[in-house]
Amino acid sequence: MQTHGKKYRAASERRELGTSYEAKQAIALVKQMAFAKFDESVEVAIRLGVDPRHADQVVRGTVVLPAGTGKTMRVLVIAAGAKVQEAQEAGADFVGTEFLQKIKDGWLDFDVMIATPDQMGQIGQLGRVLGPRGLMPNPKAGTVTFDVAKAVRESKGGKIEFRVDKGGNVHAPIGKVSFTPEQLESNFTALLDTIVRSKPSAAKGVYIRNVAISSTMGPGVTVDTTPFR
Repeated sequence: MQTHGKKYRAASERRELGTSYEAKQAIALVKQMAFAKFDESVEVAIRLGVDPRHADQVVRGTVVLPAGTGKTMRVLVIAAGAKVQEAQEAGADFVGTEFLQKIKDGWLDFDVMIATPDQMGQIGQLGRVLGPRGLMPNPKAGTVTFDVAKAVRESKGGKIEFRVDKGGNVHAPIGKVSFTPEQLESNFTALLDTIVRSKPSAAKGVYIRNVAISSTMGPGVTVDTTPFR
C-alpha cells in the first residue's frame, strides 16, 4: 500500500479533511502546504455532472488566464505567405511549413501548434504523432485560424485548453506557487467562470459537483462550489 512521505503528511495537517474552503482560503492553504524545492504548478481538478460518453455533454474550451500560466510557451505556426511574417511579428518561436518535415523526423520541441486552415491537409497526416500529445491544432481551441497574430499572442499570454475526461473531470493549471494569492484567485475565477458558461444544455442536475486545488506535490484542498452553482 502506497504511503505519503513525512513532508506530505506534515503539509496535510494544515487542512481539515471534510471541510470546503472559499477559493481564497484554499489558495492560501495550497501555497502554505507546498514543500518541493522547485516552483510547483498549482492545479485545479473539477468533477462535473456530465456524461462524456454522449457527444452533447462533452465540455471543452479555452480560457486566457489573466495572470498567465507561469510557463514560457514555445509556439509553432504552420503557415505560408504573408502569414509567416504576421506570426513572427506576433512573437511565434517557430514559423513555416518546413517544420512539418522536422516533426516527421521526430522534432517536438514546442508546446502549442497554430495553423492556418489551408495547411490542415498536410498537418492531418501527423495526427498519430500530434494527437496523443495534445498538440494537434483544433478550430474549437482557436489554433486553426487565419488570425495567427491573435492566436500567438493568446498562447504566449496565458491561454490554456481544457477538456472533460472519461470520468467527467477537468484538470487544468492556474499558475505557480510563486504567484501571489490574488493572481491565483483571478486565474481560478476565470477558469471556473468559463467552465460554468460551457455547461452543455443536455447536462442535468448539479453541474459543478466537486472542486479541489493542489500544488504539484502537495495535498488537495476542497473548494466550496456554492458560488458556481
